[in-house]
Amino acid sequence: MTRDISLDYTNVMANAVGDDNGISDEHLKALKQRAGKIHTDLAKKRKSGALPFFELPYKIAEAKKLKNAGRALSKKFSTMVVLGIGGSALGTTALLTALCHSAHNSLTSKKRTGMRVFIEDNIDPDHFAELLSTLKLKETVFNVISKSGSTAETMAQFMIVSDLLKRKLGKEWRKHIILTTDAKAGALRTIADENKIKSFIVPDGVGGRFTVFTPVSLLPAAAAGIDIVKLLKGAMRMDERTSQKPLLQNPAYLFASINYLLDTAKAKRMTVMMPYSNRLKDMADWFRQMWAESLGKRCDIDGNQIYAGQTPIKALGATDQHSQIQLYVEGPFDKVLCFLEVSKHDNEVLIPEGFEKLPGVSYLGGHSMNELFAVEKKGTEYALTQNRRPNMTINFPEVSAHTVGQLLYMLEVATAFAGGLYRVDPFDQPGVEFGKEYAYAMLGRAGFEEKRARFLAEEKGKRRVL
Repeated sequence: MTRDISLDYTNVMANAVGDDNGISDEHLKALKQRAGKIHTDLAKKRKSGALPFFELPYKIAEAKKLKNAGRALSKKFSTMVVLGIGGSALGTTALLTALCHSAHNSLTSKKRTGMRVFIEDNIDPDHFAELLSTLKLKETVFNVISKSGSTAETMAQFMIVSDLLKRKLGKEWRKHIILTTDAKAGALRTIADENKIKSFIVPDGVGGRFTVFTPVSLLPAAAAGIDIVKLLKGAMRMDERTSQKPLLQNPAYLFASINYLLDTAKAKRMTVMMPYSNRLKDMADWFRQMWAESLGKRCDIDGNQIYAGQTPIKALGATDQHSQIQLYVEGPFDKVLCFLEVSKHDNEVLIPEGFEKLPGVSYLGGHSMNELFAVEKKGTEYALTQNRRPNMTINFPEVSAHTVGQLLYMLEVATAFAGGLYRVDPFDQPGVEFGKEYAYAMLGRAGFEEKRARFLAEEKGKRRVL
């Protein structure tokens, strides 16, 4: 039986890091009434269908179809390239890093489970050109992901790839494209329908950063050989736990409340997620988008300017003990750290005896890399706590589809709950839209002529370059 992940918040409390930097039981008790109201509000919205991300873990029948689709693709192609950005890529990357072999794309087909999957989540021209130059097009399928069908980065990639496929493969080009988009609207839906291209649906009402349990991430994960049904069952298990109303019985509510209280009452404006596991390092990247884009808002739900939101930072243990921890231990008192810790790794690597005449080295002999990894995490935790820096730990009994599903769902619910605490809408991203409009205007998209003229006028004569 797979055990649950757990949240150890000992070291965020005032009795561990002091009154100036930690929170008290009274702080948590004071949130009880607000937490109850937020819980009730989320429950009502969930029941009405206004927050469909809550129901995604229960789409087991759909997941089984996606699992079969992934298996079918792996029989036709050796490689999938995902074209998508932001929420269309980060969840998938996190899943692949956590649940596939670390050298998955380099393994031979006999040693690899599923297809090679590359996530092309940027429009750096060198990176994109180099990837295309290495692909065997006849063995490659491109999974293009955009709910709106107008994401500039993704559509630029799609235009380049579709042109390449037409020139190299002729009429067969359509068989090498999969579109994941809206069911009815948008450019990709039109392209899919007119060209009879295989497509999958991004569910209505599920924003990009909440799509990890939809075909956006589940299809490429299944193609790579990940058991997506177990992933959803892990999320279902976490839903049982996060359906609890009491704050101290709900890990998602507690995680959100700790960060909120440390931010607003103790000036911890930054939250650092630091996995002690290479397999979980991209979970921190996924969380970074979730927390930043959902909670970083100028206005609250009443239109008042509040400039809310913690800055999420990613780190990796033990690597970043040698690059960031000095700042976190002795720098400004403006951060809270969240470790991701794994109790049981898949492999045990022993350190042999040796170098007996060098006591600064030989003491390691007879131990294991697993022991060293665990002790280094404990040492970092100890150093932070001794220096009055709040920190908490999410423990994984093991890294599996079940536990990964738990974490992802927990952090989604935590984000929705934190929106209630900050009194912001965690499901929009108005600050992102301005940058998109600039790109549309400067690249000549119809309807943006006036904004182009305004942007050019605003920039004229203001640039300073040395």
